[in-house]
Amino acid sequence: MKRFLLVLTALALVLGAAAVASAQTGTIGIAMPTRTSERWIHDGNNVKAGLEALGYKVDLQYAGDNIDEQIAQVENMLTKGVDALIIASIDGSTLTNVLKHAHDQGVKVIAYDRLLVNSPNVDYFATFDSIAIGELQGTSLLTGLGVLDGAKGPFNIELFAGSLDDSNTPLYFEGAMNVLQPYVDSGVLVIPSGQTELSQVATEGWDALKAQARMDNLISGNYASGQIVSGVLSPYDGLSIGILSALKAVGYGSGDLKMPVVTGQDCEVTSVKSIIAGEQYSSIFNNTASLAKVAVDLTIQALSGGTVDVNSEYDNGAIKVPAKAISAIIITAENYEKELVESGYIAADLLK
Repeated sequence: MKRFLLVLTALALVLGAAAVASAQTGTIGIAMPTRTSERWIHDGNNVKAGLEALGYKVDLQYAGDNIDEQIAQVENMLTKGVDALIIASIDGSTLTNVLKHAHDQGVKVIAYDRLLVNSPNVDYFATFDSIAIGELQGTSLLTGLGVLDGAKGPFNIELFAGSLDDSNTPLYFEGAMNVLQPYVDSGVLVIPSGQTELSQVATEGWDALKAQARMDNLISGNYASGQIVSGVLSPYDGLSIGILSALKAVGYGSGDLKMPVVTGQDCEVTSVKSIIAGEQYSSIFNNTASLAKVAVDLTIQALSGGTVDVNSEYDNGAIKVPAKAISAIIITAENYEKELVESGYIAADLLK
């Protein structure tokens, strides 16, 4: 009997080891939107490295912000036979058909940072808490203006939002306005352009040149009689660069005309250098290494068929997608060194 039990135990260990090995020898497809933003390069590389360290094969593709290209890339991954897809979409509403193909093939789908919408064929969502990020941006704007320290204003501000085809855009804006609206209502904050609706302040394609052109128009149309821009809500560093260019072109940041408080997100190197130089006021640090780990964990757990570690859910218009959402922090000239350099996220030499 003892020998029989030993044989059973050995067999169980072999089968268990084989199951683990099998779970870690599949292929994962990663679809990223573009290489034009530093953060997506970091995201793709971090997720790829995390999966490869566990033994998976990885097919990482960037779509150059071309929706048709991303659809073709994901279809190709399915044709080649992936076990799971991690997708950071360009437009989360355009992948409905390809997600149905994934479902029909038994492929797990993890939405990454941007929710895949209007489809029941999304298994999990790895994300930062987008409304909380917007609230951080609104708080940062108030902090830079001194409102939270008692400054009464009124302060002239303008609002920017991201691209309407990005599911995060309304969430960032909602979070920011949760914080800012009471101060608009009380008159501490004034929006001279009157442009307060998401449809009015959105920036197609997250395009810096479009943001710069709109800021040019806002200045010429609403500040020509000597009014001063005190602050600008910007949801992304790329837009902030364009906004700052428009402001600097009319003299802000020189002489007695100080730079308005301009927010941002993603802590791109150019923008962190701008923060250090006293131009951009702040950015939001979304640690992409942390989000990559979330995506890797969700993928492994989904493939194993065991318990999946989620903490929230997001309504995508078809289902409520189980999600793991993580937090972010505000970066300014006061804490960039500790949070970005000492943590190893950005090499000190890149900020010289």
